[in-house]
Amino acid sequence: MLRLGILGLGEGRSAISAALHSDRYQLRNICDRNEALCRERVEEFGFPTYTLNYQDLLDDPGIDVIAIYTPDHLHADHVKAALLHGKHVVCTKPFIDDLGRGQELIDLSEATGRKVFVGQSSRFFEPMRRQRADYEAGLIGDLVTVEAYYHADHRWFLAKGWSLGERFKWLYGGLSHPVDLVRWYLPDIVEVMGYGLLSPNGRKGGLQHEDTMHFIFKAADGRVARVSGAYTGPVQPVTRDSEMSCILRGSEGCSQADYMDLRYAITDRTGEERIVTWEHKLKHYFRFEGKSHHAGEYQNYLDYFADCLAEGRTAYPDVREGIGTVALLQAMDQSLTTGKPVSL
Repeated sequence: MLRLGILGLGEGRSAISAALHSDRYQLRNICDRNEALCRERVEEFGFPTYTLNYQDLLDDPGIDVIAIYTPDHLHADHVKAALLHGKHVVCTKPFIDDLGRGQELIDLSEATGRKVFVGQSSRFFEPMRRQRADYEAGLIGDLVTVEAYYHADHRWFLAKGWSLGERFKWLYGGLSHPVDLVRWYLPDIVEVMGYGLLSPNGRKGGLQHEDTMHFIFKAADGRVARVSGAYTGPVQPVTRDSEMSCILRGSEGCSQADYMDLRYAITDRTGEERIVTWEHKLKHYFRFEGKSHHAGEYQNYLDYFADCLAEGRTAYPDVREGIGTVALLQAMDQSLTTGKPVSL
């Protein structure tokens, strides 16, 4: 059983629930600079302790893994400190916001022997896991192209003051999910082209950057993919569409994994069409009010990380893959600015 410390108790709320429901982790301590939030989590989960000082987690010899859910610009420093103190690391996406820190973290992970796992949670939802298993079993033949999107009416998000600041971009905060799904299947993206705009709703709400975006990717082997995101307007009804989907088109079949709806469809090499749903797992994935937190996938990825550590396997996305996704996101950002294709 791994002993876990959690840093950042906003998104870390799901990690607390995951750890307390897991037979692979013992939750040792939780940390946030906001004491009111710490007290809220202690009361919510009946957990007996918290700290306002990250150093307390770092100095605790009883902690094996630190899970980091702090703002993006703090990730590199928080990950570095954990590695230097001999801790394995789970870090939420996007991994870092400064590629200049990437090699330092790769070298430090290798030198310390401590593992870094990037919490790209969308890979660990039931439909995406089933889609990957069917793909690896060869049910759709050779992969031809990937389409992934994340379209959601997140106008409620504008109530978070920091979402209106210069630092916040939906490109990183939202589109990183479908981008990671594409990289799961086409890891060697060499060129990207995209356009974006700030919608009337986003402009009215005070956003600083694009909230509506479409991109085309080209992989080293010539295959192509597309990614899109729209975040501050109405979306299609779930009977017609899903907020987030990943579509694989192969030589002998096609599959579509629908995220929030726990729905998966495939036409395989036999020509048969199947739809699978997981309504019985709704309480596993969505444990709090609404669907703004989805702790089940956090438990899935924390348990996966524990299994990989126990078996000596690399947990993906690892430190290198996490940095690669950030490199792609930054190239996408550059393409939005220049209106031209960008090579990685």
